[in-house]
Amino acid sequence: MSRERARRRAEREAEQARERAVRQRRVARRQRRRAVVRRLTPRLRRGRSGRLARHTRGERAAIVLLTGATLILIWTFVDNLALRVALIVLLLLVLPAIVVIALDRRT
Repeated sequence: MSRERARRRAEREAEQARERAVRQRRVARRQRRRAVVRRLTPRLRRGRSGRLARHTRGERAAIVLLTGATLILIWTFVDNLALRVALIVLLLLVLPAIVVIALDRRT
């Protein structure tokens, strides 16, 4: 009886070892394939960096468009050239504060 159990256990262990070897070969093949694909595909830079990284493309477009519209309005409605230049310089100096106040997402 114990010899029979030992023989069955040996058969089970041999079968498990074969399955383990097949599984390891599959995993190794998959890893090699992934490594080749990873090597061949170009790396894309995903993240943005810098001061404008916090804002989405739409927010940046809105900042540029509203600033441009304000510049056009200043240039159109203000007659004095010195006052125009002063208002444009003031706008460009205050613009970062306006952007932070309007678009900052800190809670």
